[in-house]
Amino acid sequence: MVIVREDLLGRARRETPTVLNYKLVADEASMLNTPPTFTWYVAGLVFKWLKRQGGVVRMGETQSRQGREALPAIDESDFYSNPVARASRSWMNVPFTLARPELDKSFVAAAGEAGLVNLEGHRSVGGMRASLYNAMPPEGVDVLIEFMRDFARRNG
Repeated sequence: MVIVREDLLGRARRETPTVLNYKLVADEASMLNTPPTFTWYVAGLVFKWLKRQGGVVRMGETQSRQGREALPAIDESDFYSNPVARASRSWMNVPFTLARPELDKSFVAAAGEAGLVNLEGHRSVGGMRASLYNAMPPEGVDVLIEFMRDFARRNG
């Protein structure tokens, strides 16, 4: 909800987004556009959660640790490989391939049984992708690494 004095309507700067130009909104009886209030609400919840976790610095430290643990588990393996050059790798999205691509489906199925989901790689690239976003607890990375080692032992 926005309450604006009428004498202030029509004074928006030229670069003001239409949805924030309250003269236009008032002229259209508030039906000009519906702001994405649900998105703003959810973003607010996420920002509060991030602050409770220690803020951006703490989340960066967590992401760094998770990436530093996941990437060597792939690089030091003869069973997995990472197709991205080391200097260009992300700590949040860790793609990897299996030594034998015919095992991809059984890897995904076994991972699902272990509670690890959404590991399928991009449809145009294939392979796997572990998304280690902010909400991923550090213990989840440990479970993934242990699962990958066990799967490689059983299928290597």
